[in-house]
Amino acid sequence: MSVRFSERQGFVAPRDALQLESMDEGLRTSLWNVVQEVVWSSHESRSSYSYTTHSNLYELIRLYWRDYFKIPTNDIPEYIHRTVDAVRTVFFEFEWYEVYDFIEFTSSILGKSRPRFIRACNEVLEREMSGYRLVDTQIVPISSSSELEAIEEAIGITSGLAGANTHLKRALELLSDRKSPDYRNSIKESISAVEAVAQAVTGDQSATLGAALKEISAKAPMHPALNKSLSSLYGYTSDSDGIRHALLEESGLDFVDAKFMLTACAAFVNYMLGKSAQAES
Repeated sequence: MSVRFSERQGFVAPRDALQLESMDEGLRTSLWNVVQEVVWSSHESRSSYSYTTHSNLYELIRLYWRDYFKIPTNDIPEYIHRTVDAVRTVFFEFEWYEVYDFIEFTSSILGKSRPRFIRACNEVLEREMSGYRLVDTQIVPISSSSELEAIEEAIGITSGLAGANTHLKRALELLSDRKSPDYRNSIKESISAVEAVAQAVTGDQSATLGAALKEISAKAPMHPALNKSLSSLYGYTSDSDGIRHALLEESGLDFVDAKFMLTACAAFVNYMLGKSAQAES
């Protein structure tokens, strides 16, 4: 959305800082509207009465009550509109971080509508200048669209490669843990994803990244400087604080390091699989 007239003319000060440990009314309301439009608006009843138990959303509602709110499922309101009102009331009483918990949980229990939900949430998060984005089922402290796209693409493109996909999702999870982030192991998982892709590309479970790069470049031309830079990126994980050899020791790695490595490795995965597909075509 373009800058509003009131902001352009200086009548209202535009937001100039990311929302990191707070959530204003506009962001909260906009996220609720996504839930309303993607989730609740899809309600269909199997009877002429709007009983919650007759709704196509009953299973989703049951999961909210049982696994998220952790209250007896026989306390679910009888009518769907009262059920939605009950969730809405709690949503607007949440602490800012609980809103993100709710968004994550909602994403995790959605089926075919999940991509639409994620896309709509990220449009809101970007527009309202949140410092977070929704990737799959995780709210992550990433605000750059290019970083987000690289990670999303890598998770999507590795959906058929269980090992690489699991490593990427685990790296994201460790990075996004607000209470006890594990940057060291997040980096380890990011690199493990690259290794898993290298093994898939070569068909050799013991293949190193170097072997994979050599095989790819033999089939699809790769500039020597790019090949060298990719190899150097991989080498970083063997040297910085001995991350590959002393995982149980304290390291000086931080969020910036882990986010960089996840983004770089995601881009690396996308590149390797893209080049591999190009070589086979």
